[in-house]
Amino acid sequence: MIALERARQYLEQLSLSHAAAVLESRLEAAATQEMTDADSLADLQDAELAVRRERSLKARIRLAHLPFHKTLDPFDFAFQSSIDERQIRELATMAFVANATNVLFLGPPGVGKTHLAVALGLAAIEQGLAVYFVTAYTLVQNLRRAHPENRLERRLRVYTAPRLLIIDELGDLALDSLEATLFFQLVSAWWVPLNPGPGDFSSGQNGGFLNRP
Repeated sequence: MIALERARQYLEQLSLSHAAAVLESRLEAAATQEMTDADSLADLQDAELAVRRERSLKARIRLAHLPFHKTLDPFDFAFQSSIDERQIRELATMAFVANATNVLFLGPPGVGKTHLAVALGLAAIEQGLAVYFVTAYTLVQNLRRAHPENRLERRLRVYTAPRLLIIDELGDLALDSLEATLFFQLVSAWWVPLNPGPGDFSSGQNGGFLNRP
């Protein structure tokens, strides 16, 4: 028991808190199943990694600011026959992000553009990507407020830091001259990093830019 407690303390010192919590039960299971030392260690590591992945997933979902959580599964592609299910499921692979390709959803209200955008955002999060969802109105107002306060670059970083930015209701917004300029600065910041260093001018370095008009 002394050795067990020491091992638990070592795990906690290494910030492996879940592994420390389940150490005794995992060792008992390993003995029952006659696992090798290597298999027992791998089992303990798997338990720790599973918890960390779940925490990371929840954190990415929280930071994405999605208005709701819906996947592609409940979407009725049969009802919305104008939407190509094969194309949408291809987008869900996030190949367009890897290829730095922008995506624009066009269509009248009520066809499910926001649902699809959110579903693709969740798919990106599940694949380990950082996502940020914002309406066009909120985005523009935040940029407009930041501009006279010399906080524009900081605000731009909020929108350029994620791997995937989803802008909802873009087509519903009429921009004045200043707002159009600020929005252009955001788009430019996606293609050229703020304060770039040597070699940082690769096209589309931030990946996909998903819009819903």
